[in-house]
Amino acid sequence: QVHLVESGGGLVQAGGSLRLSCAASGRAFSSYAAAWFRQAPGKEREFVAVISWSGGSTTYADSVKGRFTISRDNTKNTVNVQMNSLKPEDTAVYYCAASRTRPLGSTRASDFGSWGRGTQVTVSA
Repeated sequence: QVHLVESGGGLVQAGGSLRLSCAASGRAFSSYAAAWFRQAPGKEREFVAVISWSGGSTTYADSVKGRFTISRDNTKNTVNVQMNSLKPEDTAVYYCAASRTRPLGSTRASDFGSWGRGTQVTVSA
């Protein structure tokens, strides 16, 4: 497993942007798929975006497609998500996750064995 730490959350007005970063420990991180999930109060955790081990493949939830961009730098063991045109419904705790068993990526939380503690994103109307 790898250890993940998120950063970059905060408060932003609707229409604004934020960039979340996830720093991973462990030399094997470059062989893991990485993803972002989010959980709003009173709701289940939901998939946001995933990137394959090489960065060659990405998948997005329909709700963020065209607004969010996931990327990774395997030389720095980081995964980022650029979030533009933010909406109040994007308010949630955002979690970084990594999967060794699904290196090409997955949208299912159960496929990810490593999780960060999360970072709060709040979008005001």
